[in-house]
Amino acid sequence: MAKITKDMIIHDIIAVDSNLIPVLLDAGMHCIGCPSAQGESLEEACMVHGLDADEVVAALNAKLEA
Repeated sequence: MAKITKDMIIHDIIAVDSNLIPVLLDAGMHCIGCPSAQGESLEEACMVHGLDADEVVAALNAKLEA
């Protein structure tokens, strides 16, 4: 099973499982279609949005395990 890490690019996270999109949206990251999603890591995106990257990673991995 794939594991999400905070150094992964947003686009690559979505490629792992598109069901992770709602988790990102619920966290306040509406950058799914943004050009930044092609090259920005989850950690960088969290920093921009004022989010705790570890919490977002935990939520994404919980969704994958569900």
